[in-house]
Amino acid sequence: MTDILIVDDERDIRELVGDILRDEGFQTRLAGNSDDAMAEINESPPALLILDIWLKDSRMDGIDILKTVKRDNPDIPIVIISGHGNIEIAVAAIKQGAYDFIEKPFNIDQLMVVIRRAMETSRLRRENSQLRRKEVSVTDMVGTSTAFKALKSQLDKVTKSNGRVMLTGPAGAGKEVAARYIHANSSRASAPFVSVNSASIEPDRMEEVLFGRESDARGVEPGLLEEAHGGVLYFDEVADMPLGTQSKILRVLVEQQFQRVGGNDKVRVDLRVISSTNRDLEAEIARGSFREELYHRLNVVPIRVPGLEERREDIPELARHFIAEFNASQGLTIRELSQEADALLQTMHLPGNVRQLKNIIERALILGETTDPIDARELKSGESSEEEDGRVVLSGGLATLPLREARELFEREYLLTQINRFGGNISRTATFVGMERSALHRKLKSLGVVTSTKAGARVAHIESQAAE
Repeated sequence: MTDILIVDDERDIRELVGDILRDEGFQTRLAGNSDDAMAEINESPPALLILDIWLKDSRMDGIDILKTVKRDNPDIPIVIISGHGNIEIAVAAIKQGAYDFIEKPFNIDQLMVVIRRAMETSRLRRENSQLRRKEVSVTDMVGTSTAFKALKSQLDKVTKSNGRVMLTGPAGAGKEVAARYIHANSSRASAPFVSVNSASIEPDRMEEVLFGRESDARGVEPGLLEEAHGGVLYFDEVADMPLGTQSKILRVLVEQQFQRVGGNDKVRVDLRVISSTNRDLEAEIARGSFREELYHRLNVVPIRVPGLEERREDIPELARHFIAEFNASQGLTIRELSQEADALLQTMHLPGNVRQLKNIIERALILGETTDPIDARELKSGESSEEEDGRVVLSGGLATLPLREARELFEREYLLTQINRFGGNISRTATFVGMERSALHRKLKSLGVVTSTKAGARVAHIESQAAE
């Protein structure tokens, strides 16, 4: 950023400084009064502001502008210049956040040194702020299944735009990882990614958290919208946002500005909004708990993030990815997964999806005291279906059925699980279960098991569900 705004009521001075800075390779804008200066700043914040203290025929003097800019755009470095300089003015300017104070008539070489130092300091502050904001959350997209490839293709398309994205899918499927992937591969990658967990914020504090607040006692306290300025604001589980806040967020999306709680001034923000939900927002609209206009504003590009049921092929790769991640972040021992562990993970019921899989791997690494491959027994939860002596424990319902019905029920569920484990691939399923492909087809037909395409992947289900 090399854009410098020069504010001085003396036309000769501001034009002279502008010409010199342009010769040095900077882009410049000029303003002769406070109204023009604030209009320029609100239109597009400069990389640096050169500001005269005394401005004739202006609504605000230099100190007033300094206070306002430092409140709304604290990252802009401000160099104060004045022909009436004294120690009191210099001290007041520095206290209000000015980078430096130069008295007229000034030496051009001295001015250039101050400008370069101010811009370098500002750049370092931005970089440090970005590093502090940077989270350890993984943004890697892991998988090779058809459903995963379809998802990644959609995400890659939206990284090239600033359009609002609505991510839907079951809890734990990785919607925030998808949002971070969009951010990391977009033109806003160097700007903040700020996540708003709508469900974890008390409804009566939501507006204060989002918009910030102003008070005489504590001054200005920026909210999450200001933290996200220039970057991405991610609304996690947006359906949990209070109705009153929804209307105000709608206004922000329309106007790209807002007022802090307790404040009167408008705060301008440049945001890309990504939101997510595991609920049916159209049903929420029908119930009156979500605003239809906000839904249409947020749902510009809808993308569904599939759960693990639709991408079981990816489970072993995801598990190995988590093993490497826990080794890097926590120093946990890298261990392989046994074939039995692979098979178990792909057939387990994982309603918590990727989040639950990650927890299972972390638990196994923490409790394991060996470098041997992870065994299937280490992955079982407290509700294990297998006892220590290897006997299978029947569920209450299965144990009450006659043998023929129980066997049919078992075969159906077993084959459903295996087909979905192999992404609908009948040949791979037949090889694993030890059946000829033609025999497997006959068995599936007798059990009423069919496969169909869902979210780009082949999924097995009972024939009566085919139309669903």
